[in-house]
Amino acid sequence: MKTGFPLWAIGAVAISMAQPTFAQSTSTNKVADKTDWSVFVEENPKECWAVSKPKETVNTRDGRVVAVRRGDILLFVSYRPSAGINGQVSFTGGYPFAKGSTVTMSVDNSSYELFTDGEWAWASKTDDPKIIAAMKRGAKAVLSARSSRGTKTEDTFSLSGVTAAIDDSEKRCK
Repeated sequence: MKTGFPLWAIGAVAISMAQPTFAQSTSTNKVADKTDWSVFVEENPKECWAVSKPKETVNTRDGRVVAVRRGDILLFVSYRPSAGINGQVSFTGGYPFAKGSTVTMSVDNSSYELFTDGEWAWASKTDDPKIIAAMKRGAKAVLSARSSRGTKTEDTFSLSGVTAAIDDSEKRCK
């Protein structure tokens, strides 16, 4: 069993739609737990992130609930000063997203579109601050997506502790 979250979650995409770069290791540098969110820090290069796993996951195909095998399902808010990343929202659904698809992220009454590349989805740089503000005010975030095999997924994340985790991550990466 892995004991941390992937390092590549932070630097998977710089500011553009560059192809993800993957580190060979998994971070074990958890520095804090904030209710349903955790804070991780790496030193070289300096990276800090708040991360959570979903509380509920529903997978459907042709309108029916189906059992599917998925990898890690994680929602991140990341800081990487050397790359100019100051609060980047990203999501990995544990499967390759359908080509050309987007992920819909709903936080209470607000919705945002995240662009996809492989198994990753990111908000636009202009939406990141809006999403983070909504997450800090909200109770839950629901991410809806479609896999390359046509499975529709809906992952529900608790936002309990997200404000403390984001604030802690940002502070550690100043």
